[in-house]
Order: sequence, then structure tokens, then C-alpha cells
Amino acid sequence: MSTVGVSEPRRTRWVVLPVVLATGALLGLLAYGVLAGGDRRSIDSALARGERPQAPALSLPSLGGRGDRTLADYRGQVVVVNFWASWCPPCRAETPMLERWQRRLRSRGGTVLGVDVLDVSSDALAFARRYGVSYPLVRDRDGAAAQRFGVAGYPETVAVDRRGRIAAIERGPVGEGFYRSRLEPLLMEER
Repeated sequence: MSTVGVSEPRRTRWVVLPVVLATGALLGLLAYGVLAGGDRRSIDSALARGERPQAPALSLPSLGGRGDRTLADYRGQVVVVNFWASWCPPCRAETPMLERWQRRLRSRGGTVLGVDVLDVSSDALAFARRYGVSYPLVRDRDGAAAQRFGVAGYPETVAVDRRGRIAAIERGPVGEGFYRSRLEPLLMEER
């Protein structure tokens, strides 16, 4: 009888300990998700209210090592910032369309700016050659720039107006409807 009394509390501790650890880990992941999604929620919420929040600063090395590019370099232009990776199938599918957009935008005071995120440089360069990408490409090695824009997956596209403010976001692949409904109006705004 005394053996049952001694072993029962030990067994309870071994059952309770994993539950406590699992709960702590779950709460930690939840807190991380809330904190990491803060930029995403604030940008998306501002857009939902009809506001145009200032785009986060962006200064990244050019893919292929030809200096740095900043979002401020394109002030006065409509900029389509596309977050992508060479290993992303939807990114491959939308790249020819982005290249068509680049031709349209360039003649109207705009550009596509491709941001390669968490990728191998040689793979990204091969991707750009394969798809004949002519728009500027930069490299976000650690994903910090993508995080400032609230990017959670690839591809994601951000339309930035001529004053450097976020005017629209597409969380996922874009289509021609995005160009017509979101970019055309921006291109008609005064410079």
C-alpha cells in the first residue's frame, strides 16, 4: 500500500511535465506568430481603412552584386515590389506576366522590383536568365525586408505609389486583374 502512495505522485509528475512543456511551447509559438504578423496586420488594416501607409525602407544588394538598390531610388515612380524565390512554383508561373507588366510600366513611369527572398544566389540568377527577367532584382538574404512588409509566403506583391506609400497588396500570386484594378489607377495619379 505504501508503494502505491509513493509511485502515484511520480507518475503524475511525468504526465504533467510534458503537458506543461507542450503548453509553454504552444504559447511561445502563438506569441511569435502574433509578433511576427504585426507588420502584416498593420499594413493590411491600414489598406482596409482606405489609408496608404508609408512603405518600409528597403535597401538591398542587387542580385548578381552590382551595388545596392533602395525603394527610395524609385521615388516618383509606381513600383510593383514582388517577393519571390526560385524554388516557388507560383513564382515561376507569374514571372512572365510580371515581365509583361515591366514593359507596360516602364513607358508610364513605373517598374517592377523583384525581391528574391531566402534563396541561393546561383539559383535565383539561373531563374532570372531562364525567364528573361529585365526588371531590377535585389536579394533579401535573411528575409528581414520581407518581414518588414509583412510577407508570410511567396509570391506576394506590393504596389507602391509615386510618393512611396503602399497602395495595394496581393498575398499570393497576382493576375491581370491586379494590374487593371490596382496599378492602372496608380499610373494615372499625378507625378
